[in-house]
Amino acid sequence: MGSIYFVAAGAVIALVFSAMMYLRVKREPEGSQEMAEISGAVQKGANAYLKRQYLGVILFFAIVFVVLLIMAFGGYLSFFTPFAFVTGGFFSGLSGFIGMKTATMANCRTAFGASKSLNKGLQIAFSAGSVMGFTVVGLGLFDLSAWYLILHFFYTVIDPVETEELLIQNITSNMLTFGMGASSMALFARVGGGIFTKAADVGADLVGKVEAGIPEDDPRNPAVIADNVGDNVGDVAGMGADLYESYVGSVVSTAALAVAAGFGMKGVSVPMLLAAFGILASIAGTFFVKTKEGASQKNLLRALRCGTYISAVLIAVIAFFLIRFFLPDHMGIFAAVLSGLVAGMLIGAITEYFTSDTYAPTKKLSESSKTGAATVIISGLSLGMLSTVAPVLIVGISILISYFASGGGTDFNMGLYGIGVSAVGMLSTLGITLATDAYGPIADNAGGIAEMTHMPEEVRTRTDALDSLGNTTAATGKGFAIGSAALTALALIASYIDKVHTIDPDYALNLTITNPTVLIGLFVGGMLPFLFAALTMSAVGKAAQSIVVEVRRQFQTMPGLLEGRNKPDYASCVDMCTRSAQKLMLAPALIAVITPIVTGLILGVDGVAGLLAGNTITGFVLAVMMANSGGAWDNAKKYIESGKLGGKGSDAHKAAVIGDTVGDPFKDTSGPSINILIKLTSMISIVFAGLVMAVHLL
Repeated sequence: MGSIYFVAAGAVIALVFSAMMYLRVKREPEGSQEMAEISGAVQKGANAYLKRQYLGVILFFAIVFVVLLIMAFGGYLSFFTPFAFVTGGFFSGLSGFIGMKTATMANCRTAFGASKSLNKGLQIAFSAGSVMGFTVVGLGLFDLSAWYLILHFFYTVIDPVETEELLIQNITSNMLTFGMGASSMALFARVGGGIFTKAADVGADLVGKVEAGIPEDDPRNPAVIADNVGDNVGDVAGMGADLYESYVGSVVSTAALAVAAGFGMKGVSVPMLLAAFGILASIAGTFFVKTKEGASQKNLLRALRCGTYISAVLIAVIAFFLIRFFLPDHMGIFAAVLSGLVAGMLIGAITEYFTSDTYAPTKKLSESSKTGAATVIISGLSLGMLSTVAPVLIVGISILISYFASGGGTDFNMGLYGIGVSAVGMLSTLGITLATDAYGPIADNAGGIAEMTHMPEEVRTRTDALDSLGNTTAATGKGFAIGSAALTALALIASYIDKVHTIDPDYALNLTITNPTVLIGLFVGGMLPFLFAALTMSAVGKAAQSIVVEVRRQFQTMPGLLEGRNKPDYASCVDMCTRSAQKLMLAPALIAVITPIVTGLILGVDGVAGLLAGNTITGFVLAVMMANSGGAWDNAKKYIESGKLGGKGSDAHKAAVIGDTVGDPFKDTSGPSINILIKLTSMISIVFAGLVMAVHLL
C-alpha cells in the first residue's frame, strides 16, 4: 500500500507543478490591446467548440454508461466498470480542456515575449506546454491511485477475499477495464479537433494563399481565427486526451500482466512507481530547456531535446534501483525499461530526420516543387512510405528485447509483462515529452498574432523560428504517440487474452493462422484503419469545402476586405468548422466503437484477437506514413518560404502549399486518430470479453 500512496503523491506533485507553470505564464504581459483582442477571439472560439463537443460526448457517455450498467447486472462486468468509465472520460477531457485553456491564454504572451528575446518566447511557450504535459500525467495517476484505493477498501473491508493473491487479481482485473472511458474521450477529441483544425487550415490556405496570394495568418483572411482555434482544439486538447489514454492504458495493462506473470503486488508496483518517478524526472528536465538569441533550428531543437534526454537518463537510473528492490531476481526487466525509453527516443529522432527541413529528405521534397504540385505529392507519399521502415524495426527489436530479457523464453507471461513494462518505460517521461509537443501549437498561434498585429520584422523572425521548431516537435510528438500506441496496444492484446483466461480458465483459445475466425479477424482488423482514415479524410474535405465557399463569398461581397479597409466575419468560419466537426466525427467514432463488438458477437474471442492484431499492425504503419508525409510537406513549404527555391509567391511555393494542404489531414486528423483507434478497439474488446464469450455465432 505504501507504493500506492507514493503514486498518489506523485500525482499531486505533477498537478502542483502544472499550477505553478500556469501562474508563471499568466503573470507575463499580454502585449498590446490588439494582441489581447485576437487572443480573446481564439479563446472564445475554442471554448465554444469544446462546449458543443462536450455536450455531444456527455450524451454518448450516458448511453454507454447505461449499457455497461445493464451488462453489470447481467454478470458480464464488475459494477465498478460503468463508474470508472465515466471518471476515465472525465479526467481525459479535463486534461485536454486545461491544456487548451492554457495554450489560448499563452499565445499572445509568447508573441510579446518574443519581442523581448528568442529565449523569452521559448520559455513562455514551453512553460504553457508543460501545463498540458503535467496535467495529463497528474490526472492520470490520480485516477488510477484513487481507484486502486477504492477497490482495495472494497475487497478488504466490504467484501473481503481470502488471499492476497486473489485481492491483487480482483483489483487489477477491474482496473484493466477503466481505460475505455479515456479511450472514448480521446477518440472524440482527436477526430473532432482534427476535422475542425484541418477544415479551417485547408480552407484558409486554398483561398487565401493560393487564390488571393495573401500571406499565412493574414488578418484579411476570414478563416484565420478558425485556423488558430483549430491548432488548440486539435493539437493541444486532442493530443492531451490521446496520450492520457496511452499513459493510463500502459500502466493498467502492465499491472494486470504482473499478476498473470506471478509477480503479485511487487510486479504491480513497478509500472505505477515508474510513472510516479517519471514525473519527478520530467520536472527536473524542464529546468534545462533554454536557448540564446539567434539560435539556429538545430540549437533550438537541442534545447528542447536536452530536457527530454536528461529526464530519460534520470528515469533509467531510478528504474535500475526500483527493479532491484522489488524484483531482484528478474533484473532483465530493467532491459525492458531501457528498450522502451530508447525506442521512444529513436522513433522521435527518425521522425525528425524525415520531417525536419534541416535534413535531406525534406530538402529533396522541397526540390520536387520546382516541377509542380503533382511531383510534390508523389515525393511526399514516397517519403512517408519509406519512413515506416525504421519505426517498425525499432518497435520489433524493442519487443524482442523486452520479451526475452524479462524471461519470455521460459515463461510466456513474464515476457508479456516485459513488453508492458517497455511501454510504461517509453511513456514514463510523458510530462516533458508532451510539453515539447504542446509547445508547437502555442508557438504557431504566437506567430499568427505577430503577423495579424503587424509586429516588427525581427519579432516575426523569432516567432517563425519558434513555429518551425514547433512543426518539428509536433511531428516527433506524433511519432512518439504512434510508437507508444503500438507498444500499449500489444500490452492490451496480451491483457485481453489474459482477461479471457480469467473469465474462464478452461477456455481454449485457438490463435493459429489457419483458424478461419482468426484469419477473418486479421482481414477485418487490417482493413479498419483504412476505412477509418477514409472517413476522417472525407470529413476534412467536406468541412473544408464549406470554408472555401465562405471565404470566397466574403472576399467577393465585402468591399475593401482584401485592401484591409474592412474586417472579415471571423465568427462565421469558426461556427461552420464547429458544426461540421461535430456532425462528421460521428461516423468514424461509431465504427471504431461498434466494429470490435460486432466482430466478437459473430466470430467470438478468437476472431477478436485476430482483429486486434491486424488493426495494430496496419494502423501503426499507416499512421506513421500519414504523419511523416504530412510533416514533411509542411516543413518543405516553410523551407521555401524562408527564401529558398524562389521564396514566397513563387511557383515552387504554390506547389508546396498544395502539398501541405494535402498533408494537413494526413498529419493532424487521420494519422494521429489511428493510434487511438488501435487502443480503443483493444479496450472495448477487454470490456466486452465476458459478453462475447457468452454470446457469439461461431
